[in-house]
Amino acid sequence: IRKYGPAPLLTRPDTLAQARLLTTSAVLNTNFFNKLPASHLWESITTVSNAGKKRGRAKTVSKKNIKDLNKGQIIGVGKANIVWPGLSAPIIRGKELVEQVQLPEDPDREQKLIALRNTMGFRKFAKLTPLERGWSGSKMPGRSLGPPDPIGDETFTDFDTRVLALKTIVIMKGNFGRKRRLSAFVVTGNKQGLGGFAMGKALEGRVALRKAKNRSAQKLMHIRLFENHTVCHNFFTQFGATKIYVWQKPEGYGLRCHRAIKTICEVIGIKNLYAKVEGSTNVNCVVKAFFLGLIRQKSPEEMAEEKGLHLVQFCKENNYFPKVVASPSECKKAEDISKDEILDFNRYCFQGKVILQKKKYAPFYTKLPSYYTYVVKQEKLRNQPEVRKNLIAEYGEVRSFLADKYPECKQTRPPKKEQQTEDEVE
Repeated sequence: IRKYGPAPLLTRPDTLAQARLLTTSAVLNTNFFNKLPASHLWESITTVSNAGKKRGRAKTVSKKNIKDLNKGQIIGVGKANIVWPGLSAPIIRGKELVEQVQLPEDPDREQKLIALRNTMGFRKFAKLTPLERGWSGSKMPGRSLGPPDPIGDETFTDFDTRVLALKTIVIMKGNFGRKRRLSAFVVTGNKQGLGGFAMGKALEGRVALRKAKNRSAQKLMHIRLFENHTVCHNFFTQFGATKIYVWQKPEGYGLRCHRAIKTICEVIGIKNLYAKVEGSTNVNCVVKAFFLGLIRQKSPEEMAEEKGLHLVQFCKENNYFPKVVASPSECKKAEDISKDEILDFNRYCFQGKVILQKKKYAPFYTKLPSYYTYVVKQEKLRNQPEVRKNLIAEYGEVRSFLADKYPECKQTRPPKKEQQTEDEVE
């Protein structure tokens, strides 16, 4: 019998419960789903590591099949269309508390999501006009970047910049490993004899192009032009393993050369040119070699002073009549000219090199019997076009050389229709 107070709840310790409490431990199931964030999991599915790219695994990942189902959806907005205060709507609107309300369902919601997901994986590129396109499709080489940015009060309104090369370069760093950058090579000019080229490097393509464009405007060179449409004379130039032979051409010939040289000519203002590239066709070497040749052009006076001889022009337009273009201050005498002296203008321009001119073979039909018959029939008519030109140039009309002695030896022309009608009316 207990006299004092109620009986205790536990009169003796439960050793079994204590042992159970000590021996049990919490078990947490862990895996990569709750260790990594969702962005890392998404990248692991949709991308390939650098080591995998080297082994060709990047080809198995198709961007057309990758669809982010989170796009187009908002947290708190779903099929039921319920207003959740603090999630899909503010808690207080004005002075009133926003209550949880179910709105009518949106019938177009599913269709909009499906239409959005169908557009994923298809990237539309901006279409370029034929004049804006570069050398190959929509790639940057050959495309225009516009004038360089102004420097203080100096503006480049009449200038145009063209891209010659845009490529990815990788260097090895001791602390970062492989460092990837973009390299841009551009040329700029005002189409009136000023031009320059430069290179820019940056992590982004736009920044590299802007750097190269502004640098090229600070490295302008003056180029001599002949009558504002071609080079002053033929020349040979070389840089590294690249050799270029350039020929001066008349108006209307056009630009027949390497595409990098053609782009440079369009920017500088050269409209007629023929150039042959031998050796390496690396864009950097081609551009540097061509600019070296343009800078080293000589005027007729400089050539005459260098050789100590008269520079004489023979052209078909003047019937090969000699015309002295430039004369030196002191001309050499015949005794002073050595046997090895280069007197041919083309050999002098090409630095003593003789260019191989391949023989033009006769067409196959010249060996046929029918061609011999054609030649026999045309024998009486040969040289008639030339005779006709000479008569028109000498007498102003086609007539015989006996026309002065015999006036009736003139070409008779039928009267025009208008004169015939007037005679009939009278």
